[in-house]
Formats: sequence, C-alpha cells, structure tokens
Amino acid sequence: MNFSGTHTAILTPFREGKIDVPAFEALIERQIAAGITGIVPVGTTGESPTLNSEEHIEVIRLAVEFVKGRCHVIAGTGANATAEAIELTQAAEKIGATASLQVCPYYNKPSQEGLYLHFKAIADSTSLPIMLYSVPGRSSIEIAAETAARLANDCKNITGIKEAGGSVDRINQLVQALPDGFSILSGDDPLTLPFIACGANGLVSVASNLIPEVMVKLVNHCLAKEFPQALEMQKQYYPLMRGLMSLDVNPVPVKTAVALQGHFSDELRLPLAPMSDDNLFALRTLMKSYNLI
Repeated sequence: MNFSGTHTAILTPFREGKIDVPAFEALIERQIAAGITGIVPVGTTGESPTLNSEEHIEVIRLAVEFVKGRCHVIAGTGANATAEAIELTQAAEKIGATASLQVCPYYNKPSQEGLYLHFKAIADSTSLPIMLYSVPGRSSIEIAAETAARLANDCKNITGIKEAGGSVDRINQLVQALPDGFSILSGDDPLTLPFIACGANGLVSVASNLIPEVMVKLVNHCLAKEFPQALEMQKQYYPLMRGLMSLDVNPVPVKTAVALQGHFSDELRLPLAPMSDDNLFALRTLMKSYNLI
C-alpha cells in the first residue's frame, strides 16, 4: 500500500465521559468532503492513552463504519507491549481497517534490535499494511533509518513511516536507506513542504481536523512540485499550524479549536487539562485572524 497523500490524525470527541458518536461521524464527514486521503483514529491526537481497550477498538469500528470505504482508515494500534499491539492490530484487521499505524514503543526504550523484533512480530501477525511511526519527542527514542530499511526489506506489509522527529535531514537519511516505493510521511504540519521537497510523499496532519481543505491543497501542491504555490500557503498558514502545536500539548489546542467552532465539546480526559485563560485567548485571537470563528 502506498500511503501518499493527506491523512488526518483524527480527534476523539467526548461528551460526559463517553465517546460522542454523532460528533465523531460529523467530523469524519467533514474530512471526506475536503478530499482527505485517509483518517488515523486512536493516535495521540485521538487521545489513545486515555481510552480503555474496548473504547480503543470501538473508535476504530466506528471509523470504519462511518467512512464506508471512501477513504483509508489507518488504525492506531501500536503499544509499548508487543502482545498488546498484536492484539489491537488483529482486532483492527477483523473490523475492516485499511492499515495500521505502529508507534515506536514508549517508556521501555528498547534497543534497535528490540524495535526490529517488535515491529516484525506485529507484521507477521497481520496482513494489514503497516505504517511505522517514529516520534522521539513522545517515545524518547527514534526508529533508526537502518532499522526501518531492515523492516522494509524483511516485512512485505511494512510499507511506510510517519516521521515526527522535526528534522529535515532525517528525511534525507530515510530516502537514502529505504527502498523505492516505500512511503515517507511528515508527522509535523509546519514541516510538510520541506519534507516533501526532500522526498516524503504525504502527511499525517493534526491541523486538518480544523482546516482539512487547506492541508489537502498544500500537500497536493507539494506532490505536484508546485512549490511556489505551496510556499505561499506555508507562509499564510504557518502561524496557525504552529499555534495548534505550541499553545499547549497536542491535542489540547486543536480539540479546543474545533470545539470553538461549535462542532463538539472541548471535553478532555485526565491527565490532559483545559487550556489556560491566556493560551485560550491567544488561540481565539489566532482563529479570528483566519476567520475560523
């Protein structure tokens, strides 16, 4: 599977402690109407750490049900325990997900050999295409380019990587190491243009929860090598993309922003907390400058 295009790391709306199913369906419909390539339920942006196992699987099931085959559903089924990741991935496959996003194990800090064995065991347990996810800011370690290449060569269903280390040079390293046709996706909205210019072929976006049409257009310009047009969009929307990641920990700003538009509640689950008054004022001001509220 080629993961090229724009994929939304989709939010999980809550109401009174439960998944807000109508709001989740409406959010997915807005993504599809904007031309998104796929959605990624139960990633970090979807607050997966605060969902129990039943809720985790239910969000994937709802995503598959609501998408109805109109875009990809790349289910976040990674874990820092290999057995748990396998269990979640097999459940997602049974439900009908298109692919699986496998985050780099967090907290236990495995070696590169441990990472290889972890991801290979998951790949061997499923026929789903797998997108690796390297995010050292969350997991404290990265998937080395050599490890990703080894997995790409040894596991036919590991076909992509989401790179969220914040380094353009990492894209150069991955391009050099990985086989032709292996998908490299930006995991940082503000770095989409330089990542694609260096060889990436897509984006897993946080900002597209709020501005899906904009992010689809930006990625399409980049993939068409229309970099002057992409640069104009980058300049215009950089303050918003940056603000959604810097005014608080993700996904607090983007969930608050979508809630400010009236689409659903801004309810979070502990240990995530609401934005401070100062940061909320800054977010409101930023959104008003883009006529989003």
